[in-house]
Amino acid sequence: MKKLSLLFTLMVTVFTCASVRAQVNSAQMLADWQRAKTYTKAYLDAMPDDGYSFKPTPEMRTFAAQMLHLTDGNYGLVGAATGKANPLGKVSAEKTIPQTKEATTKAVMDSYDYVISAIQGMTDAQLQETMKFAGKDLTKATIIGKGFEHQTHHRGQCVVYLRLKGVTPPQEMLF
Repeated sequence: MKKLSLLFTLMVTVFTCASVRAQVNSAQMLADWQRAKTYTKAYLDAMPDDGYSFKPTPEMRTFAAQMLHLTDGNYGLVGAATGKANPLGKVSAEKTIPQTKEATTKAVMDSYDYVISAIQGMTDAQLQETMKFAGKDLTKATIIGKGFEHQTHHRGQCVVYLRLKGVTPPQEMLF
């Protein structure tokens, strides 16, 4: 009887996890990306103008380059999943956008607008379509999720930049 109860519990757990994974939808993705845009803008606003060229160590990116790398990831990963053309073409924002507060902020915000627009153009069924990416068969939602993870990672790295410039990073925005 204990084994049967354990098996039933395991099956319910697996079913629940599978159901939660299947519930990825464009409305939730849009809400997450819009929140990420607001959160990233708070980081961009918090850094003083002279901090955009700041490097914590010689081998690290500048604050601006970190944010522009995030921008390249937004275009590259989400563009691969959605098929929406990158407005920069094959040009890297990190390598070509002036690393000033104004230019960096505009480029980063434009990349979030691109992502949000691309997701708005997809149905939930399209998000579940599988495609080959990085040598793997992945759903488009998974690839967009990797884009979300990428921007979160690089924004998170910017906490160090802000702290070293004496700036308190923005309060976390989970919801």
